Amino acid sequence: MKIFWIILVIYLVIMNIAAMSMTIIDKRRAIRKRNYKRISERTLLFTALLGGAPLMYITMLTIRHKTKHKKFMIMLPIFCILWAGILILLWLKPPLPYAFS
Repeated sequence: MKIFWIILVIYLVIMNIAAMSMTIIDKRRAIRKRNYKRISERTLLFTALLGGAPLMYITMLTIRHKTKHKKFMIMLPIFCILWAGILILLWLKPPLPYAFS
C-alpha cells in the first residue's frame, strides 16, 4: 500500500509543478504581447482538474493572473475540494489493498 501513496504523491507534485509553470509562462506571454502563443484556458483548467489546482490557484493569486476570470476563481477551489475528497476517500477505503502491498 505504501507504493500506491508514494506514486500518488509524486504524481500530484508533478502536476502541481506543471500547473504552476504553465501559469507563469502564460503570464509572461500575456505581458510581452508579441507573437507568442498563449496557453489556452482549456489547457490550464484541464491541468488543474488533473491535480494541479492547489498550486495553480496560489500562483494565480500571487502573480495576479486570470484573477478576474470567474471561471478560474470558481473552478480552481472546486477542483481543490474535489481532490481533497478523493484523497480522504482513498485514505479511508484504499483501493485493491492486495495489489499494491
